[in-house]
Amino acid sequence: MSKLTRKRKSVSYAKWGYIFLIPFFATFAVFTLIPLVKTFYYSFFEYYFEGGLKAVGPNFVGIQNFVDIFTRYDLLKFISNTAVMWLIGFVPQLVISMLLAVWFTDLTLKIKGQAFFKTVIYLPNMIMASAFAMLFFALFSDRGPVNSVLNSVGIDSVRFLSYTGTVRGLVGSMNFMMWFGNTTIILMAGVMGIDNSMFEAAQIDGANAWDTFWRITVPMIKPILSYMLITSMIGGLQMFDVPQILTNGVGNPNRESMTLIMLLNNYISKSKNYGMGGALSVILFVITAVISMFMFNYLNKDSRQMQKQRQLASMKGGNK
Repeated sequence: MSKLTRKRKSVSYAKWGYIFLIPFFATFAVFTLIPLVKTFYYSFFEYYFEGGLKAVGPNFVGIQNFVDIFTRYDLLKFISNTAVMWLIGFVPQLVISMLLAVWFTDLTLKIKGQAFFKTVIYLPNMIMASAFAMLFFALFSDRGPVNSVLNSVGIDSVRFLSYTGTVRGLVGSMNFMMWFGNTTIILMAGVMGIDNSMFEAAQIDGANAWDTFWRITVPMIKPILSYMLITSMIGGLQMFDVPQILTNGVGNPNRESMTLIMLLNNYISKSKNYGMGGALSVILFVITAVISMFMFNYLNKDSRQMQKQRQLASMKGGNK
């Protein structure tokens, strides 16, 4: 049988992989890529929708929308608001999730009822953020149950929603409660992927639990930690529903709890200038991309160096 006949009879399955990918790429293009390109495009235009089908523009204004954002609005203030509320929720989330992941995966502790505890800590992640925010709004309002309990023990009422620290603390607490269960499950998967022989060798060498954690566990799950940090940071920059509902959309007090997405929502709903809204979206996109790239390169610097060293070692071995 000739080679040409063999080629005709052989079946190529590679094309089916591309065929099955078509629905994903089509959906991505229609609902993500095209709107993203249009957002970049209209960010250079003045484009008002005054109601119904009546529109003004689009009129090309160049970078004037970006100039107006940095001159008319205290953008750094809203960036700092978003960062502070994200850190208040993320730092304890990472610490407690790491502790729970290490405890649940430690075979020497023999914790009973692990399935029950894992289910309980993950349940808040299944509650809608808007429902969580409404619950906290009702609990910590001026005449809510929390103040009623304080009054019953002789403590004056606290206006939780009128102070910057308490509002930011409530937002961070809600983000922590909603997401620490999901973070725990992901970190547990990473710790369980570490070879047990490494822990046994460390125990034989006399390493204590603290040394084992910092010298084996953390370095081995560093890629997962990088993933958690970057995705959480992106989610923090997109924070909207919790502070929006808790502060009734105004970011009180003195807009100290207003995030970037809340600013974008307020601007579009009031001014109807979709060109300016597009410019603000582009700025948020650039900030997210730059910070994500920086964090990814910084956190994976060691792994890239190790990979280069392995390649050099393999090349030297091949030359021998």
